[in-house]
Amino acid sequence: MRLPRLSLRLHPAALALPLLLAGCAIGPDYERPATPMSAQFKQLDGWRLAEPAEVMRDDQWWARYQDGTLSALVRDIDVSNQNLAQAEARYRQALALSDGARAGFFPTLGASASASRSGSSGNGGGQGSGSNAGTRYEAGLTASWLPDIWGRVRREVEAGRATAQASAADLAAARLSAQSSLALAYFQLRVLDQQAVLLSQTVQAYERSFTLTRNQYEAGLTARADVVQAETQLEQVRVQLRDLDWQRAQQENAIAVLVGRVPSDFSLPRVDGLPRLPAIPQALPSTLLQRRPDISSAERTVAAANARIGVAEAAWFPDLTLSASGSLQHNNFADWISAPYRVWSLGPALALSLFDGGARSAALAQATASYDEQVARYRQTVLDGLRETEDALALLRTMEAEIVQQRRVVALAEENETLVTNRYREGIVTFLEVAVAQNTTLTARRTLLQLQGTQLQASVQLMTALGGGWDGDLAPETGPLSPRRTTPD
Repeated sequence: MRLPRLSLRLHPAALALPLLLAGCAIGPDYERPATPMSAQFKQLDGWRLAEPAEVMRDDQWWARYQDGTLSALVRDIDVSNQNLAQAEARYRQALALSDGARAGFFPTLGASASASRSGSSGNGGGQGSGSNAGTRYEAGLTASWLPDIWGRVRREVEAGRATAQASAADLAAARLSAQSSLALAYFQLRVLDQQAVLLSQTVQAYERSFTLTRNQYEAGLTARADVVQAETQLEQVRVQLRDLDWQRAQQENAIAVLVGRVPSDFSLPRVDGLPRLPAIPQALPSTLLQRRPDISSAERTVAAANARIGVAEAAWFPDLTLSASGSLQHNNFADWISAPYRVWSLGPALALSLFDGGARSAALAQATASYDEQVARYRQTVLDGLRETEDALALLRTMEAEIVQQRRVVALAEENETLVTNRYREGIVTFLEVAVAQNTTLTARRTLLQLQGTQLQASVQLMTALGGGWDGDLAPETGPLSPRRTTPD
């Protein structure tokens, strides 16, 4: 059926209106909030930096420790870590929501088909009766489009895109957290291994001292108290050695869970020595903003909150809906297609809420307050990142100085133990002085190992505080827990 001439003239005009207004979008355009910043990290002066002196750009920061076992374990995180799998699933949810927001740009189409039978019957005053029944067949199409005149859909898409980008940064943050937790547990385990070696050597030394003391007692050169003291000291070290077993088991179980393994089926062999301490990577506070995934996530959340202000403001303006429908109807199924009744409708409609009891005002106030909250959260995240970096640098500086001093303490304790032991063999001093000297040496050596472990852990904290080499890419690469998918733009 042809439309009247008047309708043909009005319809293009109705379509032109949203196109003319399509350039505007209600709400504030996003600008990254200002954050407190400094020119350089205070604790970075005087450090030996990595060569070449540039920011850390590789995403395999753990390789700097040159430990093949650690590198293999970190790679297993992407395969089996369940916390990371949860973060990846949340990222895919955010992508789906972003895609759903884009659907508002397009018209909706619908189709329907029905068959109904109806009739009536009656008794007109008892004079007679009659009935009328028939079947009606109908099929139709409907189409409607809500042009994005005020930019509401564009703001929703903008919010969805920023949320997806924040989720991608959260995924990177979850990965970095798992990697750093693994490295911390691994280094603690290696320190425990070295302490076990030290205690094993100490047990052997104390066994020799106990034998010497017992022989001297049997020869009548020392008192029974010296033998008891030597044996007590020996058994104490054996207890300490046993105590390391459950501590090592705890770290081993933690590593197993981080790589998605059953603790009962996972074990790490003991090795000699500790991983090497890498040079400190250089970074400026300004680059920290792009290289820390938690800061990127907080900034993208601010962008999403800003876009939702525009969505709330768009509710104050009328909605223009363009709709069209057409259907075929007939009472006879055989004539439903060949000779149907045609019914159609076409036209625009404006809708505006005149009174809503303050709902739109409340929604706008909520969106604005949410934006202010996310801005404060973003600035706090930046401050926390700067603080964590300064703390790690300060701890590394302190550990470096303490280790130098502790090595001197160990050397003095070993020299004193040698002198006292020689005096004991000559019968000048009692075994109590030997025991004190030996315990002092053992304590000094264990303290040195603990400081070296703390230094390694501080370096991991620094790598994490600097973003772990993450380059700020908000579209994760292909992997078991990070499908290749371009973040919506």
